[in-house]
Amino acid sequence: MIRVLIVDDSLFIRTILRDMLKGSPDIEIVGTAVNGIDALKKIADLKPDVVTLDIEMPRMDGLEVLEALRGENKKPKVIVLSTLTSRHADMTHRALRLGADDFMLKPRDVPNVRGIEKELVHKIKNLVSLPTIIKPEGFRHNNADAAVLIGSSAGGPPMLDTLLSALPPNLPAAVIVTQHMPEGFTASLAERLNRISPLPVRETVNGDALQAGAVLVSKAGYHTVISGVYAAARRNHGRIIHSTAPPLHAVRPAVDKTFVSAANVFGPRTVSVILSGMGSDGGEGTLAVKNAGGTTMVCAEEDCLVYGMARAAIARNSVDKVVPLRDIAREVVRAIRRLES
Repeated sequence: MIRVLIVDDSLFIRTILRDMLKGSPDIEIVGTAVNGIDALKKIADLKPDVVTLDIEMPRMDGLEVLEALRGENKKPKVIVLSTLTSRHADMTHRALRLGADDFMLKPRDVPNVRGIEKELVHKIKNLVSLPTIIKPEGFRHNNADAAVLIGSSAGGPPMLDTLLSALPPNLPAAVIVTQHMPEGFTASLAERLNRISPLPVRETVNGDALQAGAVLVSKAGYHTVISGVYAAARRNHGRIIHSTAPPLHAVRPAVDKTFVSAANVFGPRTVSVILSGMGSDGGEGTLAVKNAGGTTMVCAEEDCLVYGMARAAIARNSVDKVVPLRDIAREVVRAIRRLES
């Protein structure tokens, strides 16, 4: 059993989170706390495995709780719950720097709060099962001549944990993750993924060269476009261009923008993956990868919170494989190694 302490000054949120988690047979709610002072006392008394931590609370906020826990030898894993504001994006990044293990975005409107249930349960389970990996800082790799493209939206972050943690550190391809997320939060996502992936992970910077064995997370607020032109006679390399073109499918970054542009650069040396997500983003991009001779796959429906994006790709007859989440990393490696043989 995973012992969880819920920390939030809102009775409504505490009640909702308790209701969400009590249905999981692997999770035990050991208590709740209404502010940071209450939380620290109950962490000491109840010794939970995982704490869900609100950031803004009276008397002592979530950041002060993390500061207090920094000196503890044995401390729980912490998931910070953040609202969708630029201020909270900054605070979430600070929370990760202070030792929080993951973060969760709370929907703006009350009716959608229960929509985070499956993702929250996945995050809690991942926290106690996935190791933190210590690796050298920075990107020191060769320019990539193959690309792995990953697109996801609602329900995607915990799936990214599973997929990226299973990729080998010597993967001979660049990895680009395009996750629908509010502006300001993709830096925190990249920092979180960097802790559990054998590959170095960071947010995209305009002008980045795509490097083998490294992961770039598309910066929210920009489309991630891959520059270059494919030439069959030579292996091409790509660079990141941050585009402020209008949102596509009401989002920016859009998966389609990344997939289509990358297929134009890497041609048959492109592998695309669609994870959980609402809407049709990724359908056109998957078709572009397929038409370029690349390999395309989507996650199996039973592993996804929402199947809109994957279904849009399947509807275009552009998907080579439908793969269970646990097997996607293996299939990606197989596809890349076929290119090297």
